[in-house]
Amino acid sequence: MNKFVRILKHQWLDRSDTLRAIPDDLADRLARRVAASEVRHTGEVRICVEAALPWPDLWTVSAEHPLSEVVRERALDWFGRLRVWDTEHNNGVLIYLLLAEHAIEFVADRALARCVEPAQWQAIVNRLSKSLHDGAFEDGLTQALEEVSALLVAHFPAGHGTFETNELPNGVIRC
Repeated sequence: MNKFVRILKHQWLDRSDTLRAIPDDLADRLARRVAASEVRHTGEVRICVEAALPWPDLWTVSAEHPLSEVVRERALDWFGRLRVWDTEHNNGVLIYLLLAEHAIEFVADRALARCVEPAQWQAIVNRLSKSLHDGAFEDGLTQALEEVSALLVAHFPAGHGTFETNELPNGVIRC
């Protein structure tokens, strides 16, 4: 896709597109699922759905700096902004969707990244991508959340009889 067409595509999409993809009731259900998940492990999970890249990020796309790298950098930016990296056990996960490019990124903090092979993350991304392509946002995000939760439970289960602090909000970021 040429740069001009990509810029138009990103200019066309805005927060209203994100709200259509993830309406309030779905965002509420996902937040409750995140909260239920986090009772079972010590990790923190955030979901961020963004309609389009901002202008400065779009201008950096080139042969030397491909779109996939720009999207990954944007996901890392959200990972930092949402403080997913700043949890006690360094085992937070960001599920990032960029609607304009149909892009999905999972960003795992250090402790979890050491435990999970890239192929496992890619398999979850592939299943989520298929669901999103089929228009099944809720089913896809719910399944992805369940799979991420299973990884966190396997590697960082909640301690028996201890109360784990919810370090980050559970709500879905929609922008």
